[in-house]
Amino acid sequence: MPEWNIAFGAYGAQGVKGHEFVARRLDSLAGFIASPVATRRGLAARLRYLTSSPRQLAAAREAGLTISDRTIRAQMRGTRRPSVRTLREIDAAYQRVRRQNVARHLLARLNRQGRGTRVEFHPVNQSAVDRPRQRAVEYRTLNVRKWERIVGAWEAGDDAGLDAAWVDEVVVDLGSQWGQYEYVTNIGFAA
Repeated sequence: MPEWNIAFGAYGAQGVKGHEFVARRLDSLAGFIASPVATRRGLAARLRYLTSSPRQLAAAREAGLTISDRTIRAQMRGTRRPSVRTLREIDAAYQRVRRQNVARHLLARLNRQGRGTRVEFHPVNQSAVDRPRQRAVEYRTLNVRKWERIVGAWEAGDDAGLDAAWVDEVVVDLGSQWGQYEYVTNIGFAA
């Protein structure tokens, strides 16, 4: 059945791979800083987060932050403006460290002591598909109890791993229709 989606969108169906919505939802549950990194407030908040303790700074260095301590202090005071490359580096390090810090808590919230979390699958938008080519795909829900691989791939920033974990751990449990839910218009869950 997955071969149905090899040329997804060829007839006008609109949707996104399910793991991308899962990553967005996990990011929103992680509670990232809302201000953009390019603003003074957003930059200062990220730098404070990354340098709040020696452990945090070590994690930021491990996540790819290469600027010196002196430069960080100057940027926090506002006496030095970072380049676009440095802003991207700071934001990427912040996201990685934040994911590492909240992953264990998020995993506990999603697993809910073995009860799992109810996930909603909203099917692809077929409004642009000619009537004879439309498929009957309904809204589905599923209780997901195994989040370890999904949260682990999200924490590591591994997009291919997240896709594989999402399909292997969740989408396959939809039974014979699982190929119809590889692409969706939304994935919803509340944790």
